[in-house]
Amino acid sequence: MHINKIHSFHIPVMGIGFTIDSPLKVAQYGIDSVVSLVDDILIEKLRKMYSEKFEMPYHEISDAIDDFRAKRITSYLNLINDVVDKKFEALKQSAVGMTEEFKAYINMLPSGSAIKTDFMRLTEKGFTMSEIKNWANQNLVKGNIDVNIMTKVDKDNYIKNDPLPVEYNDAHAAFRGFANSNLEASVVLSAGLNPRLYAYMSAFNDFFPTQLGTFKKKIILKVSDYRSALIQGKFLAKKGLWVSEYRIESGLNCGGHAFATDGYLLGPVLQEFKEKREELRETIATVLNQELESQGRIVPNLPLEFKISAQGGVGTNEEHEFLLEHYDLDSIGWGTPFLLVPEATTVDSDTINLLVKAKEDDLYLSDISPLGIPFNSLKNNTKDLEKEALIAKGRPGSSCPKKFVSLNKEFKEKGICTASREYQYLKIKALDALNLNNEAYKMHFNKIIEKSCTCVGLGTSALLAYGLDTKTEGMGVSVCPGPNMAYFSKIMSLKNITDHIYGRDNMLSRNDRPNIFIKEIDIYIDYLKQKFEESKAEMTKKEEKYFLTFTKNMADGIAYYKTMFNNVKNRFQDIKTEVISALNKAENELLNISLAVQNLASQTEKTQVVA
Repeated sequence: MHINKIHSFHIPVMGIGFTIDSPLKVAQYGIDSVVSLVDDILIEKLRKMYSEKFEMPYHEISDAIDDFRAKRITSYLNLINDVVDKKFEALKQSAVGMTEEFKAYINMLPSGSAIKTDFMRLTEKGFTMSEIKNWANQNLVKGNIDVNIMTKVDKDNYIKNDPLPVEYNDAHAAFRGFANSNLEASVVLSAGLNPRLYAYMSAFNDFFPTQLGTFKKKIILKVSDYRSALIQGKFLAKKGLWVSEYRIESGLNCGGHAFATDGYLLGPVLQEFKEKREELRETIATVLNQELESQGRIVPNLPLEFKISAQGGVGTNEEHEFLLEHYDLDSIGWGTPFLLVPEATTVDSDTINLLVKAKEDDLYLSDISPLGIPFNSLKNNTKDLEKEALIAKGRPGSSCPKKFVSLNKEFKEKGICTASREYQYLKIKALDALNLNNEAYKMHFNKIIEKSCTCVGLGTSALLAYGLDTKTEGMGVSVCPGPNMAYFSKIMSLKNITDHIYGRDNMLSRNDRPNIFIKEIDIYIDYLKQKFEESKAEMTKKEEKYFLTFTKNMADGIAYYKTMFNNVKNRFQDIKTEVISALNKAENELLNISLAVQNLASQTEKTQVVA
């Protein structure tokens, strides 16, 4: 595995289908990207399409075959790996002829890149064919083909009515699919700790270190704060597993599912990782080495290292460079803008056109996800229009063709999805029996029918983009851009976006884009106000505590930013004044929310005393 990562950005997982084949598009240029393993049905359709395209043998893996989910995933990842290797070899061979492809690789590298400088040196002094060939073989690096597993999307599976063993659960099977593949890459674990899955992971030797401290397959953990990294890192170390990268995602300033922290802001979180990096490494390494010893496994001679990266809401070269330098980060994830880069992601043309036109008001934090986690969405996406049409017909809910998030066990032991017609019918029936007043009924009813079939909607775009059959899925597309989408309004090439990231070009369509840290504060304050409105009618002690903790953490974060912006030299000079005034404004808003919570709490107490 390469420590010498040549780009300082990576493309995170987006939706289910948007980065499903990104490595085939960008890995030969040394760019890392992440494939979602949620939908093995989509994966099998793409494997068939690519086998035909690249004239490789294809044998269908039908759902009648034992362990079909894991086998589909393994076969698809092996196909991607083979094709990327061929493309990368061809690119290295083409160095001799200085082809466009080879030049594109060199030109996209960051300006200060050692490889770029070295190449310039080599070409200035004149070179032989064999020199350039050797140089390309020694220096060019391909991008990683990483995969993502949402740990909680781990539905139990059945044959007829008999439950299958736990290793046939969705996340377990997806993990096995990756573990059995030929890839030397990382699995990105997101959505929190799943003890059963983490225990199962230690059954695969590829995840254990060699004497030299290298790994065939690595673990990347997506976290939103330091405490979570420490808890999960230690939990895995007790199984003999090392986390090779902690990927910190900004709470609400990212695309897809937005895991709201308790008001912890990105800057202070990154600061804590920077200050405690060595402590984190030592604490976890101690636990790991003890475990490896007691399992009778190899204990590496060299201390194991890990990377720290961040993603969510980054939009300019200045922000990119600042995060890397100020917090000693190894890489920055750029998600949302890549949805407008067909050379990197897979989005159907209608959806791209919606995204190009999207303004702030079209991008919102919704409750449509069946997982019950806030979800970044785009107004008027075709999946939501499909949902509205069903509601208008008096038949709310999806037919649920794929069942990947059939996790709710309220009505059935097998689990059903909260976006499905079956669940919504049963839930509305239960609601009818409560005889609520009109207003209360409407509120609960709307909450039920809000859920949208995202596990299909987030993958359909890829089928539409390639003209594949969508009979099972229907035509509706859900899309999950972050709020940054409002400031990028044209379709870009891979060169455009890399030049933008590295400050050689500017792809922003507007000059009023707020700074990444300010935008995050604004989204959190909106989120807090909305939550407060919802709880106002009957606020519990628990909710009161939540609001006060949240506002305190945010206030600490704002104080941190004030000091930081006042102290940074040579960055953000032109926006410093407006940033400080935005921080002051946010501070006042927060104070007002905090006072409103306290007033409401004391009124509630008085009422209870009187009662």
